[in-house]
Amino acid sequence: MWRKAEKTLIDLPTENGHASTVALVGDDVLLAWFGGTREGEPDVDIYGARRVKGRWEAPRRLAGEAGLPHWNPVLFAEGERVDLYYKVGHTIPGWHTRRARSLDGGHTWTEPSELVPGDVGGRGPVRNKPLRLRSGRILAPASIETPETWNAFVDISDDGGDSFRPSPFVPLWRVGEDKPATDGPEPMEIHGKGVIQPTLWQSDDGAVHMLLRSTEGYILRSDSLDEGESWRPAYAMALANNNSGIDLTRLADGRIVLAMNPVSGNWAARTPLALCVSTDGGETFRPVMNLEMNPGEYSYPAIISRGDTLYISYTWQRQKIAFWEIELEKAGGNGDETR
Repeated sequence: MWRKAEKTLIDLPTENGHASTVALVGDDVLLAWFGGTREGEPDVDIYGARRVKGRWEAPRRLAGEAGLPHWNPVLFAEGERVDLYYKVGHTIPGWHTRRARSLDGGHTWTEPSELVPGDVGGRGPVRNKPLRLRSGRILAPASIETPETWNAFVDISDDGGDSFRPSPFVPLWRVGEDKPATDGPEPMEIHGKGVIQPTLWQSDDGAVHMLLRSTEGYILRSDSLDEGESWRPAYAMALANNNSGIDLTRLADGRIVLAMNPVSGNWAARTPLALCVSTDGGETFRPVMNLEMNPGEYSYPAIISRGDTLYISYTWQRQKIAFWEIELEKAGGNGDETR
């Protein structure tokens, strides 16, 4: 499956760190995460690190507003332009989304501003990277959490990411409600709060697809045939989910690599952390590599790719950020399938 795999653990300048994101700018790797004494505390800010010529520079603070907790940074790089999205707020239902932009590959940043003026609950990418479609449209995988329900959608930009408008929520078949009509697979009945934190890809036929973190013990999926304007009701995949973050990347040869905790259950263990691969357009996935197997928390993976190389970051025990660079074999190679 792979020709080379190298892991690095990045020391944090704070007691606690979580929810990393990864991007490529030329040959450099950019990481960002939130860090402070503890998730949700007023001293939690956004931090980042850069790898130049194979060496990691010391982490530095990228954004912070005094007394306000910061959450879930997302990097989105296209050439030298890099957007940094993140949430601020004392509670998740009260999140607001900020964006800072760099035009020099992440060396300097604009002052953060509201992504959508007056938003409450969080707009734009909630945890995973946006997707630029072949048409040029950008979809930001988004979700809203209230104490009662979780709902997912995409934020749509047709002006290069300068402004966004929301799609409708992904339809859910909740207990006690009528089953939604669909021309796709049978919806899954939702017993818990719902779904959040989508991760996206576009298939060769132009359709857009998302996998979703859920409260149901499984990863759910939804599909859009109109570039994110509407979504089929969410249905279950044969993939366990522990109600923790997932992310995927689609390679140029069509393979889809998914990073996940293969554990079923609502708020179940965040170990092991594994990679799974689909060679049939996301219909099925098979495990190919374990990134972590020991007890503890290994969670919130972020994954991108260039050519046949994967770049993955994730939370390592809330004490460090782990980073892997994995060079894959070409499709149809005869490498080992487990690790």
